[in-house]
Amino acid sequence: MTHHSICPRTLEAAICDAREALVEYDGALTWLLRPGAPQDGPLAAEVWVFDSTLTHVLMVHHRWRGWVAPGGKVDPGETPREAARRELFEETGLTVEMLGAPAAATVRSYHTDWPAVMGVSFMAVVDHQPQLAPEVGQPAAWLNLNEPWQGYFSEDRLRMKQCIDWIREGRV
Repeated sequence: MTHHSICPRTLEAAICDAREALVEYDGALTWLLRPGAPQDGPLAAEVWVFDSTLTHVLMVHHRWRGWVAPGGKVDPGETPREAARRELFEETGLTVEMLGAPAAATVRSYHTDWPAVMGVSFMAVVDHQPQLAPEVGQPAAWLNLNEPWQGYFSEDRLRMKQCIDWIREGRV
């Protein structure tokens, strides 16, 4: 993952997303607010798309990360929400209405040789499990949240389940 400067619009939106996120991990807001943050891009964004039964989540199978949420790098001038929407469409063919508050803000590395970046996870709930149009070489599937899967970010399944509880409680 290459670094690029984070433009003011993107940085401002990311700070707002980190503040509004239901949960913050790894000091994500502190990472964004430190003096060197604008030069330490990129940022990342993803979407946790749940089915209407709140038992399955849409995942894509990355060639070496395994099962991960659809997402990727925030391009220059994009907000994390715009990037999440674009990446979801590119990786699955879906366009969805994302919930208002982001699920999570995290700081993590997407490869053992790459520095950590700040990422925002957004959420969506769809009425059914729609037909997918995944990218070539990166299959997409609906995975059961009660069954573990092989993926680079193993903690995400439990974080997703926590968000499901908040949705059911009406906190989202």
